[in-house]
Amino acid sequence: MLKKLSNIPFCPTAEQEARLNAVIDANKHDKSRLMAVMQEAQDIFEYLPFEVQKKIAEGMDVPLEKVYGVATFYAQFSLTPKGSCHISVCLGTACYVKGSGDIYNKLQELLGISGDECTPDKKFSLTACRCIGACGLAPVLTVNDEVYGRLTVDDVAGIIAKYKS
Repeated sequence: MLKKLSNIPFCPTAEQEARLNAVIDANKHDKSRLMAVMQEAQDIFEYLPFEVQKKIAEGMDVPLEKVYGVATFYAQFSLTPKGSCHISVCLGTACYVKGSGDIYNKLQELLGISGDECTPDKKFSLTACRCIGACGLAPVLTVNDEVYGRLTVDDVAGIIAKYKS
């Protein structure tokens, strides 16, 4: 049984609902358009919550498990909302050996969220990634498109403070 993954309530606007319905209606007779519908849905909601996946499955007459399978297979899809400051910590081998696991744990502690969650004010979200290709700067994290390298646990609070204002 699939379940909700987000700690943030899903509250779509009437406009978002109408846009999703229009996308599904325009594509419901062509199951090969499933991924395109999911991409458009993510553009509308900024992620693919359970409720949207269910609506897509029902509207396109495909199993919910298929929608979920596509959403979890392709990295372009997100099942949880992203904050305006999205933090991603590299847990690849080079970064992990140099302490990124401790940095990730400290971020969870300071933000009061677990991985793949968003703070209730939608300011911060946190995920782990496997490698961002900056092994020479290990350990590394990104905040949106900004890269921070050669980090220690003591650097984390300062990085968060920079984005709190």
